[in-house]
Amino acid sequence: MGVTAMLALPLLLLGISGLLFIYQEVSRLWSKSAVQNKVVVITDAISGLGKECARVFHTGGARLVLCGKSWERLQSLHDALSSVADPSKQTFTPKLVLLDLSDISCVQDVAKEVLDCYGCVDILINNASVKVKGPAHKISLELDKKIMDANYFGPITLTKALLPNMISRRTGQIVLVNNLQGKLGIPFRTAYAASKHAALGFFDCLRAEVEEYDVVVSTVSPAFIRSHHVLPGQGNWEASVWK
Repeated sequence: MGVTAMLALPLLLLGISGLLFIYQEVSRLWSKSAVQNKVVVITDAISGLGKECARVFHTGGARLVLCGKSWERLQSLHDALSSVADPSKQTFTPKLVLLDLSDISCVQDVAKEVLDCYGCVDILINNASVKVKGPAHKISLELDKKIMDANYFGPITLTKALLPNMISRRTGQIVLVNNLQGKLGIPFRTAYAASKHAALGFFDCLRAEVEEYDVVVSTVSPAFIRSHHVLPGQGNWEASVWK
């Protein structure tokens, strides 16, 4: 009986420790999945996908920092989100920041402006992208460089500027909205696919680097996205893809 009692106590402590560990892990995962009060930065928030991300995060109670190249369109998105805000839920008025990721010289200053909004960034969604289509020999080197600036150097410059804040706080998530063409190449997309391959490689490496700081890096590689509601005209090549 005495031996049984001696064994029961360690087993009981082990069971309690196990339950406590599970509770802590569930709490940690829940805190990462919840967006209430989180500071969420979305680049190219005025695109179709950007608007939808903004709507979802705004509804979830995130503190949004919306970035885009057009102040008028940013203001329009701001007004649209404010007009549908649910009074029964806590939502925050989005903050707006002008940002053109193809202009690398301004990205550092914009990153400081983004951090000044709330003092930190919890989630960064790199959504901005520029597309180009055509035979490789007809695309100028100047255009190749422009695509690389917008799709590769722009996002990584912004990410590098905001990353120290996440590392110092030991929390954060970086999302790259990439493309399937970052994994495989198709004809007439040389510049675009090259920029997407480069971006995917950078963020895949970054994921391994910052894991120890509890910073999560996610890459999303969709194919075609129906990001607006205007159907193409009859006879248009895009119509078959749309269907």
